[in-house]
Amino acid sequence: MDKLFKALNDQTRRDILELLKAKERTAGEIADQFNISKPSISHHLDILKQAGLIEADKQGQFIYYSLNTTVVDEFLKWLVQLTPAAKKHKTVNNAKRSYI
Repeated sequence: MDKLFKALNDQTRRDILELLKAKERTAGEIADQFNISKPSISHHLDILKQAGLIEADKQGQFIYYSLNTTVVDEFLKWLVQLTPAAKKHKTVNNAKRSYI
């Protein structure tokens, strides 16, 4: 989860995720949207990959990047479990089971 927070802690990486929300793109297509060097974009893409937020698919000479929402889904499930309503629901379910 630390890698997820590190990846989301940067505005450029969040902007890359927004770009990939619409469709998969190559690194060059992504880099064209920013006013930073291509090596910097590659670094951001690497951090996003390490966090599991994007996937890379090599097709010929190009690598296409796309969103991987599985990590976000898992994070949201974990986050919901921290809420008081989730704890109350879990306690009620456990109490019901103990009487059965």
